[in-house]
Amino acid sequence: MTIPNPKFQILNGKVAILLHEGIVGPSGKTGLAFLRYSEAQIVAVIDSQCAGQSLPELTRIPQQVPIVASVAEALQFSPDILLIGIAPSGGILPAELMVEIHQAVAAGLSVVNGLHTKLAPLITVPLTENQWIWDVRQEPENVGVIASAASAQLSCRRVLTVGTDMSIGKMSTSLELHRTCLQRGLNSKFLATGQAGLMIGGEGVALDAVRVDFAAGAVEQMVVKLGSECDILHVEGQGSLLHPGSTATLPLLRGAQPTHLILAHRAGQTCIRNHPHVAIPSLSKVVKLYEIVAAAAGAFRGAKVSAIALNTHHLNEAQALLAIAGIQIETGLPCTDSVRFGADVLLRAIDS
Repeated sequence: MTIPNPKFQILNGKVAILLHEGIVGPSGKTGLAFLRYSEAQIVAVIDSQCAGQSLPELTRIPQQVPIVASVAEALQFSPDILLIGIAPSGGILPAELMVEIHQAVAAGLSVVNGLHTKLAPLITVPLTENQWIWDVRQEPENVGVIASAASAQLSCRRVLTVGTDMSIGKMSTSLELHRTCLQRGLNSKFLATGQAGLMIGGEGVALDAVRVDFAAGAVEQMVVKLGSECDILHVEGQGSLLHPGSTATLPLLRGAQPTHLILAHRAGQTCIRNHPHVAIPSLSKVVKLYEIVAAAAGAFRGAKVSAIALNTHHLNEAQALLAIAGIQIETGLPCTDSVRFGADVLLRAIDS
């Protein structure tokens, strides 16, 4: 099913976010990112674990959106779009959510689904004329091009976020940098490479839906398209070179041919979250790793790590500032938590 201009549809609709056990649980990054960054009208968050509580108090996201226990309760706020906001490991749709999704479709809601499980074939309720299902993770129709390092010929700055692990703030960092650039009047664009970024930004590629041979080429196509229209392009990072199951970082490095790297890290994390037997080296060593791989021993122009984006969500403000200061001393690089303190430090590092 082709959805005409999905970003327009979302921005002009009333969105309810299906986020069961995601507000304070480990799998809510898609919904929480949408709450923090989307300009859409969000009328309800559905999370039975947190129903009735305050979203700003739970998340520090300044959105006064009611939290309800079910789709049935969310219908009182007249949504016309249900956005699946959970991102469980492997991207598999939990079977128990199908009852509520069917309930939403039967009530006339369209559905935005960022999981690997394709939802459209599972919907047994007939859709109305203006109703749609958007399975975000789709391989682009024009895929099939092998990357050629064409992005290196662009004149724009290309800022790629990389990380020490998955789900540590690469997308948030790119969005915060993009937002700061726009506030300063810079000609900036954000290139989404994952489901949440596509729901929020609208332009990009669902990288983990692309066959591996064509992944770098798919990135390159979008970088060349968007990069020719702007002075600074913020490319949303995916995965990590340190993660044993990650395949997305290398295609981003090759396809984007970045001019600058921002390294994202969670304060105090010493191993890969779901693989405690895999240690995270010192950040200085990780910086060298990314710079070596970006340059491929001189085959490419390469890029330096300009700054560290530190995720301090689990710390209070005083602890966060101490952690940031410690990272600056350890690496000799500028460091901040851009979600908490803004991205000015990171942008200055790119500009220097």
